[in-house]
Amino acid sequence: MTYKYSVTLPILGSHKLSRFKAWADAHMPELDYNLPPQTPIKTETMTIRLRSLEDRQTLLQNISRRSLDGSEK
Repeated sequence: MTYKYSVTLPILGSHKLSRFKAWADAHMPELDYNLPPQTPIKTETMTIRLRSLEDRQTLLQNISRRSLDGSEK
């Protein structure tokens, strides 16, 4: 199966990949995703590839409730 869907998230600072992985492991351990090999510190977004449209919707719902820095909204 391929990663046909994507979502681009706003994310600032360094260690974007490891921060997203830690967030996904804590809040959505069942999510199957593919990250870029690296992201420059200066970029302010990161694109995450997903297998299904349902995964994309679930991620967007969870990200709107919980930020990547761990705080709840």
